[in-house]
Amino acid sequence: MKFFEKQLTTETVYEGLIVNVKMDSVELQNGRQSRREVVEHPGGVCIVAVTEDKKVVMVRQFRYTVREELLEIPAGKLEPGEDPFECAVRELSEETGYTARKWIDLGVIYPSAGVYMERLYQYLALDLEQGEVHPDDNELLSVEEVDLDELIKAIMANEMKDAKSIIGILKAKSYLEGQIAI
Repeated sequence: MKFFEKQLTTETVYEGLIVNVKMDSVELQNGRQSRREVVEHPGGVCIVAVTEDKKVVMVRQFRYTVREELLEIPAGKLEPGEDPFECAVRELSEETGYTARKWIDLGVIYPSAGVYMERLYQYLALDLEQGEVHPDDNELLSVEEVDLDELIKAIMANEMKDAKSIIGILKAKSYLEGQIAI
């Protein structure tokens, strides 16, 4: 059985700098009606950049929404009409200074499908070359290289909470060990 919901009405209740919020009325498959709050987001990319000695290039930054400093894989928002791969190349260079000669598409994830329309395109970047960091003016971050196996331990010990980083690191580890083919 396939499930679906039919949109009956939509109303924009908030327009922001990055997101818009809509209130939709929907008809459920059983004929009942319900409401859905939808956060529109342009989407983004995240990159698991792995050095030859199996260290992952990470960024540490304060995240106002959760009031914590987080260790994350590099990521960024898509600009209107921007190709996800080109965005990934740009974001890796801006946030870490690294460029990559080899890229593997790790697929798309929905970070919070219950509310957000956001799609994150995940990439694995290999054969890295270090350059100069040049983050956006509103980004305060530090770059760290962390052993891949140490990150796996941190994930399993619930020391990492950033979903995109957890998913990307686990996918990259499986790919690098030949457990999955993409």
